[in-house]
Amino acid sequence: MSRLLDPKTIMAIKNLPLAAKTTVDGFMAGINKSKVKGPGLEFSQYRSYQPGDDLRQLDWKMYARSDRYYIRESEIETSIAIRFLVDASASMNHEDSGYTKMEFARYIAASLGCLANIQNDSVGLYVFKNDSLFMLPAKKDHQHMSRFYYQLETISPKGNFTDPVQYKEIFSGSNKKELLVFITDFYQKNGEIMRLLDSLSLMKHEIIVFHLMGNNELELDYKGYTSLEDLETGEKIPVETRQSLVSYQQKLDEYLASLRTELLDRGIFYRLVNMQQPIDQVLRDFLNQRVKLKV
Repeated sequence: MSRLLDPKTIMAIKNLPLAAKTTVDGFMAGINKSKVKGPGLEFSQYRSYQPGDDLRQLDWKMYARSDRYYIRESEIETSIAIRFLVDASASMNHEDSGYTKMEFARYIAASLGCLANIQNDSVGLYVFKNDSLFMLPAKKDHQHMSRFYYQLETISPKGNFTDPVQYKEIFSGSNKKELLVFITDFYQKNGEIMRLLDSLSLMKHEIIVFHLMGNNELELDYKGYTSLEDLETGEKIPVETRQSLVSYQQKLDEYLASLRTELLDRGIFYRLVNMQQPIDQVLRDFLNQRVKLKV
């Protein structure tokens, strides 16, 4: 795994567009070129069969004419609108390994946006914060990407997640199915995040949820702390003792499994992201999920 894609190294690059490009360049250099092409809708070209190729892509008509094996390649259709939905409530200030969830979310969105732009997709940004909703409609020109990066850089988490608004009016402006990428820590008081996802799934959009959690949350690793403060309510709770770690882990596993099942039942793809996870793996998950969504 490239050192450049380590979260701490990437986030040390203060220029967000440069960090995004560095991430995507490293990612693209590390994948097989065949992953950029696939069984899409538009025919692109033939190429000679190579050992290990998917035999289902062999073109038997070409074999009958030439007595040689050829693979029928096509470009995966990628020109769609991708809207990035970012949770900017106060809980996104949670810190692990020297950076916050918001910083991690910012660099994920910037990298995925850069990758989407390279694939000729239009990119939009929607920020949910303190009972408000910032909207940057999807476009794909160079100036728009500059605005996209700028708005990501200026996000400052505060308050609670946005209460339900008229999401249907906001996200149903196009008759074309869109891809919605939601980056959140899934901290909700009254099911407001799930209600948002319910509204979006009813519109038949393709949805991917990246659920951010710190490694200290996943492993209950808060060395030196006796209590934790809820960033949205201010409530303080004692740090669990080592003896109750097994119980905590069991409850956490049950919660995450239940959440994943709830989203999959709604046709929403779910990815749990540990903040220590290399960002190139997030890009890989994103690309693989796009292919699945097209099947």
